[in-house]
Parts: sequence; structure tokens; C-alpha cells
Amino acid sequence: MKLIYKTLGRTGKIDVGKDLTGTASYFGSIDNRLIEADFTPEQCRDLTVRKEILWSSETATDQEVNAKDIDFIRSLKSDDPGVGYNRWPKFRPQSERT
Repeated sequence: MKLIYKTLGRTGKIDVGKDLTGTASYFGSIDNRLIEADFTPEQCRDLTVRKEILWSSETATDQEVNAKDIDFIRSLKSDDPGVGYNRWPKFRPQSERT
């Protein structure tokens, strides 16, 4: 099963990611520096993260999953540093999007 998921933490910031294996325990590869910038070392000792499956497919190709991932990142604005942790595709303000 291939998945697109969203994680949400205590800050309210989100991360959209893909899992090409359907592993329940996979939480992606968020840049640790981004997380550490939002939390004190003490807060990092007890983090709660929620994972929500946004989309799944048993038949999609990896390329289709990659495209869905980008669609969700853009629609949820998780590439906006004020909203989320995704840094690719690079955030462009609405006025620059075509």
C-alpha cells in the first residue's frame, strides 16, 4: 500500500510525506534542525505527533505517488515555513504561483 500522510505536532505545524511501503511506523524524514528550532531541548524530551493518512493506493506507480505528494504539500501549504516543515518543493507566495 502506498500512502500520503500528514503529521501534526504540538506547534500545529504539519509535514506531508509519502510512504511507498505502507509501514505504519514510518514518519518520514523531517529535517531535525527544523524541529529543534521550534522546541526547547526540554520539550524535545516529550513529543506527541499525530499521523493522518490523506490518500492511499494499492495500484499507483511511484511517479503517481510523487505527484500526489506535491499536490498535497501545495494544497495544504506545508511548504510555507509558517505552516509546515516541507522544504521541497520550494515555497512560493501565492502571488508568485502560476
